[in-house]
Amino acid sequence: MTTQVRTASATDAATIAYVVATAFHPLDVTRWLIPDPQERANRFPHYARILIDHAFEHGTIHITTDLNAVAVWLPHPLPDPPSYATKLAYACGVWTPRFQLLDQAMHHAHPQDLGPHDYLAFLAVMPQYQGQGCGAALLDHHHNYLDEHGRAAYLEASNTHSRKLYTHHGYTDCAPPLDLHYQGEPMYPMWRQPPTPGNNRLA
Repeated sequence: MTTQVRTASATDAATIAYVVATAFHPLDVTRWLIPDPQERANRFPHYARILIDHAFEHGTIHITTDLNAVAVWLPHPLPDPPSYATKLAYACGVWTPRFQLLDQAMHHAHPQDLGPHDYLAFLAVMPQYQGQGCGAALLDHHHNYLDEHGRAAYLEASNTHSRKLYTHHGYTDCAPPLDLHYQGEPMYPMWRQPPTPGNNRLA
């Protein structure tokens, strides 16, 4: 069965935040950000909404029609969301310093000299639908647009499993893994250059 993808609207914001928070809940980096599971479940949707709302204003969000998978893209360069520090503190509470460390590490790794590109802030699939091609369908959907416009893409893979998925879709490591001094898998900065004209490489 083919996965159907559509562009999300602002009315989908709460659902998108829930999918992101649920999919990211067991990741090593997320467990480090907010160790308490209940706090993580309560706070992460509010954190995700900061970037989701920013993407509705400036970027692109795609969602599967069954609402079980989402991809949140932001153009780069792009300023931080308005009042970002205040919103981050409200969303993350006592865990804000760890989110600030994550921001600093991601900013340090993010290529600044390779020209405009799209940044994949979140690719999230509900746990029971992972491994069924939903993430690949979302990637292909946006990569088609990027390739038509000769535009590159950047992301941070959250673990070796997602890194394999992104490698299959044309991404390569572009910086050392993020060093945040937690136990578990690091995040891997990855870059995707669009195919040159006449190159039939898969997206």
